[in-house]
Amino acid sequence: MKLLVTGCNGQLGSEIQELAGSFSDYSFVFTDVHNLDLTDHETVKEFIQQGNFDVMINCAAYTAVDKAETDEALCDAINHKAVKTLAEAARANKIKLVHISTDYVFDGTKVTPYTEEDLPNPQSVYGLTKLKGEQAMQKINPANSIIIRTSWVYSSYGNNFVKTMLRLGAEREELNVVSDQIGSPTYARDLAKAILEILPKIKNDNVELYHYANAGTCSWYDFAKAIFKIKGMKVKVNPIPTSQYPTPAKRPMYSVMDSSKFRKQYRENMPQWERSLKDCLIKI
Repeated sequence: MKLLVTGCNGQLGSEIQELAGSFSDYSFVFTDVHNLDLTDHETVKEFIQQGNFDVMINCAAYTAVDKAETDEALCDAINHKAVKTLAEAARANKIKLVHISTDYVFDGTKVTPYTEEDLPNPQSVYGLTKLKGEQAMQKINPANSIIIRTSWVYSSYGNNFVKTMLRLGAEREELNVVSDQIGSPTYARDLAKAILEILPKIKNDNVELYHYANAGTCSWYDFAKAIFKIKGMKVKVNPIPTSQYPTPAKRPMYSVMDSSKFRKQYRENMPQWERSLKDCLIKI
């Protein structure tokens, strides 16, 4: 099975690269913006047509959530229009497409975990462009393809909350962290492994939508405390409300994902976030 992985130097793409050697039945082609610019639609279609791929895993995304508020055109080009191009190429060449989306498609007003049946209502440019990407893929409807929404992704690679906390914790004795946003931290390595494991099992006529996040919930404040506890760092963490930490883009207050559909369909277990955090911190 020949795989094309876009966005290979992001958190998820990097984890897939590290795991690639454990999946001997797969051959991998890894691309990022330097060797395949997804906003160059004709070049992308030609590359895919000539590549003889069986599967595409789209890890590429514009993820600078706050910057997106003033950079809507580029954000839309990557999160929406590029996904449309990949979906068209997948359909034309009969390739499976696995596309990664986000909890930011929701407004965060629920108090129970979000399912695939809940209506999206994005509150940011980032969330809106990710939703438009989903909708474009669903409309084109390449066979044997899926969308996976995930949340609060972190890794030993790239920029993320875990690495930011470690950096700030090394510089300061005390930190203020938002305590009224609730979600499910997801270790990119767990998601990468799950995707690679389920590829042979993906068989569906219409694009299927799934949620995937590590088990359990916490606030950013809880998450920060767990990071410092596991690393043995003596940092005082103060809980603050979102109102005391204003950002250009609005975040969902509650974005816990219900992953039961994915778990039942593919018989995959979602590791507890605390256990996965320990595994990640061993590598940092």
